[in-house]
Amino acid sequence: NYIPWKGYFDLINRVDEFILLDDVQYTKRDWRNRNKIRTREGSKWLSIPVSGINSSIPINSVKIADPDWGKLHWKRILGSYSAARYFQDYRPVFEDLYLGSTDKYLSQVNYRFIKAICDILSINTKISWSTCYRLEGKKTDRLVSLCRQAEADEYLSGPAAKVYLDEHLFKSWNIEVQWMDYTGYPVYRQIFSPPFIHEVSIIDLIFAEGADGARKHMLSFGSVSGETNDPCD
Repeated sequence: NYIPWKGYFDLINRVDEFILLDDVQYTKRDWRNRNKIRTREGSKWLSIPVSGINSSIPINSVKIADPDWGKLHWKRILGSYSAARYFQDYRPVFEDLYLGSTDKYLSQVNYRFIKAICDILSINTKISWSTCYRLEGKKTDRLVSLCRQAEADEYLSGPAAKVYLDEHLFKSWNIEVQWMDYTGYPVYRQIFSPPFIHEVSIIDLIFAEGADGARKHMLSFGSVSGETNDPCD
């Protein structure tokens, strides 16, 4: 996902290994190439333009359509967050992410942003690609296969997957399914006036509260995460 919300990073911080499942079908009008930021008019989408989309293309084959997308997004972020309390502290990191990118594929862009934000938050979980593993089966079968290859005894999932995930397949391999609970997030000092909006990119929280403050407004800190490794190590 592109510059995900705080719950995404809470999930990363609660596991030993976070596998980017980017060999599966790309979904349109989803979080893969877009997310929301806070503006004076409320939450607004930032969308990376992509090309060559068809009904079967995997996420890792999706190409960036406009090489200047980073300049446009950075301009909008400056317009929304330049006056935020901690913006200047993290400006060099994000300015380089947006203006220094030569990536041609969406997955590469998303990976760089996720890794950079994890570094800011001191999240050391191993992040790997599904393509680093042997790909077997579809849907739940594929998830179980990845967990087995990673020697997992637990699988942590977002609650939206409850409608399609087959927990019995996990249990048959002695893998326990756990579900993220995203309730209970405290509010923080968003740059614009109420109403408060939780469902925005985590950059909103970082610019408002800094890394230390962001961790205090998340749910996962205090849990143990893995070691930093090469994505396919």
